[in-house]
Amino acid sequence: MSRAWVRVASALFIISFIRIYPSGVYSSELKVSGDPNSLLRSSTMVFPLFLSSPNSSRQFLKGNFHRQLQKAKRHTPNSHMRLYDDLLSNGYYTTRLWIGTPPQEFALIVDSGSTVTYVPCATCEQCGRHQDPRFEPDSSSTYQPVKCNVDCNCDSERVQCVYERRYAEMSSSSGVLGEDIISFGNESELVPQRAVFGCENVETGDLYSQHADGIIGLGRGQLSVVDQLVDKGVISDSFSLCYGGMHVGGGAMILGGISPPPDMVFSHSDPVRSSYYNIELKEIHVAGNPLQVNPEVFDGKHGTVLDSGTTYAYLPEAAFIAFKDAIIKSLHSLKRIRGPDPNYNDICFSGAGSDVSELSKTFPGVDMVFGNGQKLSLAPENYLFRHSKVRGAYCLGIFQNGKDPTTLLGGIIVRNTLVTYDRENRKIGFWKTNCSELWERLHIPVAPSPAPSHSSSRNWTPGMPPTLAPHGLPHYILPGQVQVGIITFDMSFSIKYSDLVPHITELAEFIARELDVNTSQVHLLNFTSKGNDSLVRWAIVPAGSDYISNTTAMSIISRLTEHRMRLPDSFGSYQLVEWKVEPPMKRAWWQQHLFAVIVGVIVALVLCLSTSGIWFIWRHRQQALGTYKPVDAIVPEQELQQL
Repeated sequence: MSRAWVRVASALFIISFIRIYPSGVYSSELKVSGDPNSLLRSSTMVFPLFLSSPNSSRQFLKGNFHRQLQKAKRHTPNSHMRLYDDLLSNGYYTTRLWIGTPPQEFALIVDSGSTVTYVPCATCEQCGRHQDPRFEPDSSSTYQPVKCNVDCNCDSERVQCVYERRYAEMSSSSGVLGEDIISFGNESELVPQRAVFGCENVETGDLYSQHADGIIGLGRGQLSVVDQLVDKGVISDSFSLCYGGMHVGGGAMILGGISPPPDMVFSHSDPVRSSYYNIELKEIHVAGNPLQVNPEVFDGKHGTVLDSGTTYAYLPEAAFIAFKDAIIKSLHSLKRIRGPDPNYNDICFSGAGSDVSELSKTFPGVDMVFGNGQKLSLAPENYLFRHSKVRGAYCLGIFQNGKDPTTLLGGIIVRNTLVTYDRENRKIGFWKTNCSELWERLHIPVAPSPAPSHSSSRNWTPGMPPTLAPHGLPHYILPGQVQVGIITFDMSFSIKYSDLVPHITELAEFIARELDVNTSQVHLLNFTSKGNDSLVRWAIVPAGSDYISNTTAMSIISRLTEHRMRLPDSFGSYQLVEWKVEPPMKRAWWQQHLFAVIVGVIVALVLCLSTSGIWFIWRHRQQALGTYKPVDAIVPEQELQQL
């Protein structure tokens, strides 16, 4: 599977060749995304020659969608949504969306470079096997097809609106347009809304093989989820993304406006120049020194484009050479090594250590200076990725954009950075933060986001958010109210247990890593062999305490139920059969105070031994005094012993 993707809608394009670092996938109509572990470097990047207009044939919706920007300011709700996956393993981030009545769940790639949201349809003639079941229009009581009209492309029978997206790497997505209720999860103030989306009938190329179900389009365009919600007046014209760090992944997404932190830095974004989100980048500093390049180098062609669906960053030739030389010049204690793929001359260094928080002691700081003089400071994790074969080694995640003068900034640049796309005020804001603690840092109280249960989906009422709760942990439980003692789950593997046994320890380590727990917490409880399959029961136990914190428990459960645990192909395919949460075991008084009991016993033993020793010494002295005889005392005659 290629790791670098270029996503562009089929219309009028300028095609220019760039060096692309391979990606796990996907998604954008301007796209380069990737996973540093597989390799394909040659592809194209495509941009539209024109801006979309309300009457364009690219708009598939019917009715009045004119933006009402002159509305009086009023409070509008936000949709707080979690992000999953990471750049290293997947090359993309996903979020969860529920479509239909009752709601059907989907994992969609977050892409600010795409304008269409689509999922595989039950009627799809050529769709791959993805994370979740396909969307079933007949199972949704609120689904309606978008009928053929003058503002959309119609099918051959001129009955229904259709869409088609062809991408430069030869993948494509096509299908029909439908309208249904879209829900955003328990953490959202925003109630479910009707929206138009694509129901795929055909997908080709890497779209066919990707793990995620589809794409959520956040770009500028009438089919964009953001544009549809803004046109309805239910959110303000803004959204935010926050990508997790190098070794963490995940993150958060907010549909709607937020109050920007006081130290957030902004750059102007000009929607007239490009339909993609751009910023005014003027300078790049390495270790405090500006690159010796003309500032206009960052303003060539489409300027500097920010795209959440692209994995890495790509600079024009002159800027890349200057940046690369500045980084190499500042590194003296590290050894230059080959990259993860010997076929490509990646710029990698070893000897930095595996602790990401310590990288700034070895690698220089980088600053991006905007046209207004404000600057965004980048940590090493914002321009490096881990070497997949050498521990403690890192490679530059910024590459040359071929001969194309466009600057393209992907997700690596904004790791652990809240990025606010303030479309109403034509600016993009950046705020360095720990994205895993975003809600607390923004002072937004948010409950954990559990996975949806099938029972709750069946009882769902249109117009109300679906209740998302796993069995074993009611949805109303907040951290601190319940103590989780152990989490057990059964996994079915498509491999004989005799072949699995030698690798059980290795499998436990993979499970621990995927669930973000210590290996010592993963225990094998039982196994059953059924022909060529194996059923294995695992347990996750607390680490150093009597219970698992609610935050950790919810994280483990969501990773299990949302199929986000990835295991190597050597273990075959697997399926989660059942999982259960149990409270801590009730223990006797001495078990609860085992440490105190042990200390008490030791102290008692020491006192006892000390007392016995003192008594023995005293007794010995008394005996010695008692055996003293006067000089004239009569001593009984004793028989001599044989020699």
